Amino acid sequence: MSFKDVFKKSFVNSFAVADLSFAEVAAIFGITLLFALYIFWIYRIFARKNFYNKSFNVALAAIALITAAVIIAIQSSVVVSLGMVGALSIVRFRTAVKDPLDLVFMFWALAVGIICGVGLFNIAGVLSIVVTATIFVLDRLPVAQAPMILMIQTLYCDMEADISGIVSEYTKYYKVKSRNISPEQTSIVMELRVKEAGDLVQKLSSVEGVSYVSMIDHEGEVTY
Repeated sequence: MSFKDVFKKSFVNSFAVADLSFAEVAAIFGITLLFALYIFWIYRIFARKNFYNKSFNVALAAIALITAAVIIAIQSSVVVSLGMVGALSIVRFRTAVKDPLDLVFMFWALAVGIICGVGLFNIAGVLSIVVTATIFVLDRLPVAQAPMILMIQTLYCDMEADISGIVSEYTKYYKVKSRNISPEQTSIVMELRVKEAGDLVQKLSSVEGVSYVSMIDHEGEVTY
């Protein structure tokens, strides 16, 4: 046997891991499935506040199992691992993520699959507990009130000062976002933060020359 053959054999053996038995593989998939169902349940709780996508939730559980299978296969052979690296490098995901929190659950599922695939179940358990506690605690923290959008249409073009005076009585923060002036009417859009939105709308509606008032609440970014 030449030195080249000895070196090649030792190189391959250095990356190879002892073959897992069927019982060990079944145990890995069983425990990974438990973690996947746990992630499925936690995501279902948090997604109730927004748009719940069942397909994405099912995909999270499947991602954990598939990742565990990939890690098991990588451990079995260096050739398989190199082949998977080449195959996965050409995959492109173009699906837009609607909620940034979805990325957290996606990486959580991937991490659980990787960790369980190498048999470190205790780390996967600690990770799941810490991530769950962090999400619950941060979700309960109070945040600033999101601004509202006030849309007003008037019959005269010189009523912005009067409208701003009325708005300033109900809120300390308001900002004119747009003005559309025409010979027939004037449209003003304001961003403001107010608690007595109904009273403000009623007072503006009673002003002579105001033809339309609308207050819109939205779930956009919060202005601090």
